Amino acid sequence: MNFSMVRFILFQVMRIEGVLMLLPCLVSIIYGDGEGLYYMSVAFALIIAGFAGCHFKPKNQTINVKEGYAATGLSWIVMSLAGCLPFWLSKEIPSFTDALFETVSGFTTTGASILSEVESLSHTALFWRSFTHWIGGMGVLVFLLALIPMSGGSNINLMKAESPGPSVGKLVPKIRYSALILYVIYMVMTVLEVIFLLFGGMDLFDAICVSVGTAGTGGFAVRNDSFMSYSIYIRWVVGIFMFLFGVNFNAYYYMIMRQFKKAFCLEEVRTFFIIVSISTVVVFSRILPLYENAAAAITDAFFQVTTVVSTTGFCSADFDLWPATAKFVLCFLMFMGACAGSTGGGVKVSRFMILWKSIVREVQSYIHPKIVKKVTMDNKAVEADVLKSTHVFISTYAVIFLASMFFVSFNNLDMTTTFTSVLATLNNIGPGLSMVGATCNYGFLSGLSKWVLTFDMLAGRLELFPMLVLFAPSLYKK
Repeated sequence: MNFSMVRFILFQVMRIEGVLMLLPCLVSIIYGDGEGLYYMSVAFALIIAGFAGCHFKPKNQTINVKEGYAATGLSWIVMSLAGCLPFWLSKEIPSFTDALFETVSGFTTTGASILSEVESLSHTALFWRSFTHWIGGMGVLVFLLALIPMSGGSNINLMKAESPGPSVGKLVPKIRYSALILYVIYMVMTVLEVIFLLFGGMDLFDAICVSVGTAGTGGFAVRNDSFMSYSIYIRWVVGIFMFLFGVNFNAYYYMIMRQFKKAFCLEEVRTFFIIVSISTVVVFSRILPLYENAAAAITDAFFQVTTVVSTTGFCSADFDLWPATAKFVLCFLMFMGACAGSTGGGVKVSRFMILWKSIVREVQSYIHPKIVKKVTMDNKAVEADVLKSTHVFISTYAVIFLASMFFVSFNNLDMTTTFTSVLATLNNIGPGLSMVGATCNYGFLSGLSKWVLTFDMLAGRLELFPMLVLFAPSLYKK
């Protein structure tokens, strides 16, 4: 393995994180809460270490698949360890395990929290907590590729390792420009949401925190009740943007390039829209008797469907009190998640589509043994490697899911809590059901469970394998 290149990438990530950590220092100055000192200390340490480590560039800058996966997995671990230090040093989250859990939950855009009193945090901590969603949403290595020219011609392996979905391609011939396009779209949509929220009467600080959390499909709120006390207008604005950030960003690129036919013909995006629409109608029909009027019911139905399917995790209602059918729909959406190439988590719509089409093809082969039928997406045959990787992903996902449930079960909690705590963290959603529901948190879990779920959050955000390869002894052989 090209250890020097992996080391170089890790120091680049440290340098970028250090610069980004200066933003909460500015928040501390504005609000005068005195917490900025901890963030500034960690930021300067990261910047100095990053510049020192990047001083000597590797002669061989080739990034093969194993380097891409190793660099991605290690980068997210280093980033999370450094990112949790201000929480821990400031004693706003006294336990290192809890601080790391909260930070990993932020970077992986999960939104699962160990905090019961969010509003007791300083403005600095609230901002950093939400801003980690924005950093992790598109990916720190994608950000690295967008800003820093890297030679070697194989940087696509970094993007493939960090970007969600069964396959990743270039929008334009140069990978750096592809990464830059993605981040420009990401930033513009974030700013647009801030503007819409300001029109709804939300103050600037809350609007920024909510928008960066929505953009990363994260779920950390600045209020203890998440979105239950916000107006219907704000819920619809956030709901619509959660849906938009759950869409494959390729669609937005095609729209910018005025290739509207390509944008609207993406099969995954059409299926995503249909699933969200049907799910909203089903949930609305089941919860309507619980509400005084249809407007409030359809608002909460749409909000909770979009927050779950995009794996954001904001809550406008305690859906644990909803009828079983509504909760079943939400649990299914937790598994499925958003589109590939979005900031959302989950198994991804495209994988479910490939899996369904594979089943249909297999059934037809029993009826018509001589038939030759290929699995297609967007009227193109899905390559055998993509089919294989999809099936392997689903199998690996199931193994990790069951193993995680086994370890979390040591808490002797009810099965709903055990099941949905793993479901909500492995799919980067945040809230589950029962004791980890919309009005609860993960603070009561044992240290073992928190470490297991921390691994699940990282594995879920990085599509499993960048974390799993780190446990392979052969990876560390030259």
